[in-house]
Amino acid sequence: MQTGYGLHLEQSQKLIMTPELRQAITVLQLSSLELTAYIEHQLQENPMLELHEDETERGSEPAEKEEFDKSGEEKKEYDLDWEEYFQDSSDLGVVYREQRAERPDFTYENFLSQAPTLTEHLMSQLYLSQCCLQDRLIGEYLIGNIDENGYLQVSLPEAASRMKLNLCEAARALNMIHSFDPPGVGARNLEECLLIQIQQLGIRNGITKKLVEHYLEDLAKGKIGRIAQDIGVAVQDVQEAADILRTLDPKPGRNFSGPNDTRYIIPDVVLEKVEGEYVVLVNDVAIPRIAINAAYRSALAKDKYCDLKTRRFVESKLNAAAWLLRSIEQRRLTLYKVAKCLVELQRDFLDHGIKYLRPLNLRVVAEKVDLHESTVSRATSNKYIQTPQGVLEMKFFFPTGLSNVTGNTTSTEYIKIMLREIVAGEESTAPFSDQSITDMFKRKGITISRRTVAKYRSELGIPAAGKRKRY
Repeated sequence: MQTGYGLHLEQSQKLIMTPELRQAITVLQLSSLELTAYIEHQLQENPMLELHEDETERGSEPAEKEEFDKSGEEKKEYDLDWEEYFQDSSDLGVVYREQRAERPDFTYENFLSQAPTLTEHLMSQLYLSQCCLQDRLIGEYLIGNIDENGYLQVSLPEAASRMKLNLCEAARALNMIHSFDPPGVGARNLEECLLIQIQQLGIRNGITKKLVEHYLEDLAKGKIGRIAQDIGVAVQDVQEAADILRTLDPKPGRNFSGPNDTRYIIPDVVLEKVEGEYVVLVNDVAIPRIAINAAYRSALAKDKYCDLKTRRFVESKLNAAAWLLRSIEQRRLTLYKVAKCLVELQRDFLDHGIKYLRPLNLRVVAEKVDLHESTVSRATSNKYIQTPQGVLEMKFFFPTGLSNVTGNTTSTEYIKIMLREIVAGEESTAPFSDQSITDMFKRKGITISRRTVAKYRSELGIPAAGKRKRY
């Protein structure tokens, strides 16, 4: 076999991920809040972009464009992609709003009340308590080491060592915190948390205290009969004590607000039913309106003898700005097409509810809107749609399903609703096993395995039959 060098001509096709294409893909998969943050970042980096809030500058655009188009020499010397963008009299991706009356910058409607955090709640009780200055300082240190669930994250010996105190003084301050609201706060483990609540709430059931001290693990596994035999009491007494125990809060601090508790969902698509027909609206109200900076564009058109490096920098930024506007507009059109297709395919669900939700996959939607499956996936990821059935993730419209005897398919969401109804209607003394539920589904014409029933039951947070049994 001989090796050597040679020249060969070969023709092939391949996809090159240009920066512009990457940006278009990134913009497509962003939600409204993420797109707003992305645009604000681009406004800081690209001087050619500006916020557009009124139409005062719009009248001067055609004249500037015509003036710049007269410079034929620049067109020959520089192949400017962004010139094609200005052939249209309107900027793509920018929806101009009518000029409205000015509103005051700040109103009382802009202010929201915020619930106190757990730390603030405990600190207020500490300052109102009648304790000495030393106990208050120790209390502040201990409260600062309580997590969002209400548990103390530092040991007493460590706290005493850091505060240069003896162990008794640290324990006295901790006992004071244990008397604060909510009951159980400042505990070092689950057992101590429940015992504090039993003491503060005045629960006098002796079996409940024994369950906390010795049988929490067995109780979690539903071994009530074994616990009753070990203690030497009736099963009903253990069950009554367990019911009391379930009324206690294992995480006393979770009912208080945290610094990141506020979660806003702005639907990317709004669906309104008007005279029996669904109207799809892409919700871009919260997205900043951007436009090309007219000053830079005018300066580039008039100054023919500017530095070459400066000119190329301005041109590159203009190209980037134009492509960003195109990407935003393309995102809006893609969202509209996909949402409209989902409305057509899931019309029965929108009219009648979850029972009529059809199994659907990305391929069906991609074929109908003439897009690639990956594009549809990006267009629906992290997006929400406001419908008559509530605000839902767009991925919710793509459920899987199981076949039935009629040859049709039933969506997973509806099967879970049926499963919840079956469990809610069972006798508490003789709950249905997973195999019994499987047989019930088969009698209704839905083929499902016992393992699938167990999986759906676990996803719904429904315990096994042994743990649901009542005596």
